[in-house]
Amino acid sequence: MTWTFVNTHFFKEGAAVLQTNDLALQRGYGVFDYLRTANNQPLFIDDYLDRFFNSAQQLFITIPYKKEKVKQYIFELIAKNNIPESGIRMLATGGYSPDGYSPVTGNFVLQQQPLQTPDNEKFERGIRIVTYAYQRDFPAVKSTNYLMGVWLQQQLKEQHIDDVLYFHHDIISEFPRANIFIITTDGRLLTPAANILQGITRRKVLELAPEILPVEERDLSIAELKNAAEVFMTSTTRRILPVVEIDGIQIGNGHAGRISTQLYKRFLDLEAEVLRD
Repeated sequence: MTWTFVNTHFFKEGAAVLQTNDLALQRGYGVFDYLRTANNQPLFIDDYLDRFFNSAQQLFITIPYKKEKVKQYIFELIAKNNIPESGIRMLATGGYSPDGYSPVTGNFVLQQQPLQTPDNEKFERGIRIVTYAYQRDFPAVKSTNYLMGVWLQQQLKEQHIDDVLYFHHDIISEFPRANIFIITTDGRLLTPAANILQGITRRKVLELAPEILPVEERDLSIAELKNAAEVFMTSTTRRILPVVEIDGIQIGNGHAGRISTQLYKRFLDLEAEVLRD
């Protein structure tokens, strides 16, 4: 059984409790972030901490610790659990609200669980997606509100579809848990600039990509998406994963594209470099 950290202490999972008047339970009001470990080392931890604290600030949620203290607890959790390849969730809730509506000092939780990233076969095969008209509230915030994404799961399973990409007024934005990139037929890398969560993996790809091809962040239409030479998603748990079919339309040759593969290899090299430091 793994260890969990809640507010001030480490608990064996299952022993930690929160009161039922927490706004995360009463109103679904909370923020979180999720980072990955490799060989018991957290990857890009400062980037994730910055985003976590920014999300909390945007929703007026008070995290009871400074960033460095949270980082310390993360390293302690890693040492106690010894799960080399894992995901770590940081959660800050709206707190024990006296009126069930107003946020107060939040409860703070750290959880860790084993995590397996997609293998090379999954990368080469890619995923099939559909588009869906929806725009998240507070897209720059990584909140606990995944109502639409969770609600759509049954429909996706019935259609044997891997994921859903949101759009609004014909402009694409993001997946429920990932960002989107397209590679045009004339060799440019494009990704939405607005109404998205600024993904950490997305940021790393934007830093790596200019060595390979020109990069633009701007509004992208559904037509541009479906006419792309290559499409891929980026996320913490999936790194870079090609999209080979959108709304029944095949993208490229139906497999991982050349540039997507180049970027994937460069991202793996970046991870290895971080682990060496």
